[in-house]
Amino acid sequence: MGERVLLTLWVGGMWTVGYIAAPMLFKVLDDRQLAGMLAGHLFQGISVIGLLAGTLLLLLGMMAKAQRPWQRRWQTWVLLSMVLITALFQFGLQPMLEDLKQRGLNDPSVAAQFGRLHGASAVLYLINSLSGLALVCGGLSWRTRTEV
Repeated sequence: MGERVLLTLWVGGMWTVGYIAAPMLFKVLDDRQLAGMLAGHLFQGISVIGLLAGTLLLLLGMMAKAQRPWQRRWQTWVLLSMVLITALFQFGLQPMLEDLKQRGLNDPSVAAQFGRLHGASAVLYLINSLSGLALVCGGLSWRTRTEV
């Protein structure tokens, strides 16, 4: 049951932040810079939750007594890819986006670079969101039926 709670917290949070809260900020706030700053904080928050929950889920999978070893389950590889994508966003793309915003998006070359990185992060976020949905639909329980 703990796995379901962690997975729901992470994946539900990703869908809520990425597809409800962030778009709503840009819709209701007149100041796009403020909306972007608030959305950035939300994305950073869900990234931290994802890194913690994903790492814990991987550890639980390694320690569980299952019919198949954890390395042979598709869920392990989907989960690992999600954690790696989240780490790439949190420690790679997000700092680069912040640096570009600090340099000023009035410069066309900076704005173009920001647009490319923002687009890449949006694609990675979509991949993570759909991967998380696959885990929710496919189940993540590491235990055998007799243990549940």
